[in-house]
Amino acid sequence: MSTDLVPRQDRLEWWAHLSSHEIAPIALSTEHADDFRGQARSVDLTVARVAEYATSPLRGRRTPALIRRHDPDGYWLFLVHNSPVRLEQGHHDSVLEAGDIALFGTSHPFATEFVDAGELTRLTLMFIPKRALPLPHDKVDRLLARKLPARSGTGAILTRYLTGVREQAADCDPADLPRLGTIALDLAAAFLAGHLDPGRQLPGDSHHRVLAARIDAYIDHHLGDPGLGPAVIAEHHHISVRTLHVLFQQRPETVSATIRRRRLERSRADLADPRLKDRPIGEIALRWGFKTTADFSRAFRGAYGMSPREHRQQAFA
Repeated sequence: MSTDLVPRQDRLEWWAHLSSHEIAPIALSTEHADDFRGQARSVDLTVARVAEYATSPLRGRRTPALIRRHDPDGYWLFLVHNSPVRLEQGHHDSVLEAGDIALFGTSHPFATEFVDAGELTRLTLMFIPKRALPLPHDKVDRLLARKLPARSGTGAILTRYLTGVREQAADCDPADLPRLGTIALDLAAAFLAGHLDPGRQLPGDSHHRVLAARIDAYIDHHLGDPGLGPAVIAEHHHISVRTLHVLFQQRPETVSATIRRRRLERSRADLADPRLKDRPIGEIALRWGFKTTADFSRAFRGAYGMSPREHRQQAFA
């Protein structure tokens, strides 16, 4: 959805209507009414919704009258990608920088202002219905409009996950979207629970899914380590190797098979990358954690029915 398809004089009104429909009724104003621009992409994950917005600097206000008009009865996680954003709700007034997350509720008045930094303000938002959040709402409300750093731990995992869902959803099987939504909701709940009370425990199923998502992220970020294996993964996450294998029993692959497949996928992509066409095959194998070129070649042929060299030749034929 883009204002590029709307007559210039109607763009701000159109964007306000879109925001009211996609987020909640909000009164908007801007110094850029004559040259306003906005772009939006949204994916419905059944139990949650993730959207990306890029918009000219503006101010927004949700008043009691607008709340009475329509209330989706939920929370929005608010991830800032570039220009600062000011958010005010309840007793909190925060300025969010790139990489910060905040939370605002649709059932309470709030105000926001996108700082004019000479570029479109870029945001990722995630809508969480109150009924779907396994945390006490009165305590969650204490977090409204507070700056929630998200550059490490569960916050960093949540940020990467939401960004990945937003970028890759169009290529996903629609049947997978509810499962992706459940993972997003669990990660968001874990992130918020950590800010409410570092010792708070999530319900068992949610805890397991969050742990699995953390393990997946750890594997992806350490594929280049040839020592990566079940024992290392279990130790890093303070669980037993047996518990790790139990988590993976719900999946079609073992831990080791998952590591091997992801290494092969990364290697296969590198071999077909024009920017890396002069890089030796052995160097690519070592980059993704294979101990020897011979081990890599055997695994690659077993997975794809051809040698790494043959795959590269086909890619550039």
